[in-house]
Amino acid sequence: MGNSKKNNYLVQGSILAAASIVSRFIGMLYRIPLTNIVGDTGMGYYSSAYELYNLALILSSYSIPTAVSKLVSSMESKKQYRNAHKVFLCALKASAAVGLLMSVFVYAFAGVWASLVKSAPVAVPLRVLSPTIFVFAVMGVFRGYFQGKHTMIPTAFSQLIEQVVNAVVSVFAAYRLMQIHNASVDMEAYGAAGGTLGSLVGALFGLSCLLLVYAINRGYIRRKVRRDRANPERSTSGILRMLFLTVIPIILSQTIYQLSGTVDNTVFGQVMDAQENVDTTFLWGIYSNKYRMLTNLPVAIATALGASIVPALANTYAVGDDDGVREKIASSVKFNMLIAIPAAVGMGVLAEPIIRLLFPSTEIELSAKLLQSGSAAIVFFAYSTLTNGVLQGIDRMRLPVIHAAISLVLHVLVLVVLLWGFRLGVYGLVIGNVTYALGVCVLNWIGIGKHAAYRQEVRTTFLMPALCAAVMGAVAYITYHGAYIVIPKNTAALLLSMAVALFCYGSLLIVTRTVSEQELLGFPKGRSLVRILKKIRLLS
Repeated sequence: MGNSKKNNYLVQGSILAAASIVSRFIGMLYRIPLTNIVGDTGMGYYSSAYELYNLALILSSYSIPTAVSKLVSSMESKKQYRNAHKVFLCALKASAAVGLLMSVFVYAFAGVWASLVKSAPVAVPLRVLSPTIFVFAVMGVFRGYFQGKHTMIPTAFSQLIEQVVNAVVSVFAAYRLMQIHNASVDMEAYGAAGGTLGSLVGALFGLSCLLLVYAINRGYIRRKVRRDRANPERSTSGILRMLFLTVIPIILSQTIYQLSGTVDNTVFGQVMDAQENVDTTFLWGIYSNKYRMLTNLPVAIATALGASIVPALANTYAVGDDDGVREKIASSVKFNMLIAIPAAVGMGVLAEPIIRLLFPSTEIELSAKLLQSGSAAIVFFAYSTLTNGVLQGIDRMRLPVIHAAISLVLHVLVLVVLLWGFRLGVYGLVIGNVTYALGVCVLNWIGIGKHAAYRQEVRTTFLMPALCAAVMGAVAYITYHGAYIVIPKNTAALLLSMAVALFCYGSLLIVTRTVSEQELLGFPKGRSLVRILKKIRLLS
């Protein structure tokens, strides 16, 4: 089989990664006017509402795409089309029921959560956000079904539509609700509720896109199901049991993963409330809306690759192709690190110009220092997110749960010491964020080595990209400050430094042979890239 076919999961993952990056970029862009409208305090309410929402989403539906894609891919590889479609139908019913129950729970629990984080107005945006859980529960099943069929395009397209609608509605609704409630002491909370309303409307549009794609392909899907006479149909109870056994470990690992943020929010609120002259909501707004949002942007690539590698690995693992499993792990980790490492360096080196461009009117110095202090989290979260998918793909479903739980316990201890003992405030959150992801990385590394008989290549996967990124960082720093002297415009100097840095890093990867021609051919649009590099004599 040709290299391009072997690495189809990289292409599919890259499609989803590109959509995820664009979606997150749109999400970042609309947060700029949203922050200007509701302020850092309003964004603190907004982010605190999302902490509980994200946890509820994981418990009800976040794991569904991965579970459905894994089961559908495994069955379709054996040509069990009837059973694959029955997985989809059973998952749809179960997920809708659980999503509805969770939406009702979050709506009812909103006041309790607000009291836990010591911020009563948080209940307002959280109640508006709660129905979105049901919509995402249904949407997740459709996304998982298409991913199981090894196409990421419906998921990618629906993500883009969802985020565009979210951006428009969020900003408009926040502005209007702030106007309507301008006499209220909770005016910022109503503005935050406008932002969460955008998430609900965007999710409805994203689901509508997936329903349309399914309706268009329904006839083809039904024909394949009707022709599948050779395989016995599994019982509904059997399929639900398979879903349950697949979903629960993923839910547990993702829940513990998400709990790090929820625990941060709760511990930070409780500890800082006991300290005088500290605006907890304001600081949490800066940490979550700026530092975490920006560091999570490159991690979207790892999330997308993780989503694509689970069905690909499940397929390869099911047929006993151990060499194929190891090859997929190696190529996905390297592809991920080639992007995550320079992203971390770039975020750290250009932190202040980036913050000045995106959030010019609010706490530039503190936001930039947080980004500089914690940019390494990009690498650790990217690796841990991807390797969670790897472990799930090779049927080691419990390991991500165990690893996340161990790291979370250590994380809570570190966080309490940093906040209570050393009184580091919001910097304690950043350090805790980095150490949590690092803990998961180390444990996942050991787990994959043991259960996949896989020995991670270090030199060209980690060391050389880090060296190339370090040189790139120095070039970016010098270029920015040199350009700013000549043209004292932050945007122009930043864009120029980013372009020079990108060219510098790409050239260094080729010149140092960190990436071979064969590896480039396996990357998305690899043949076109190799042709261009040969024309400019970077490849012989």
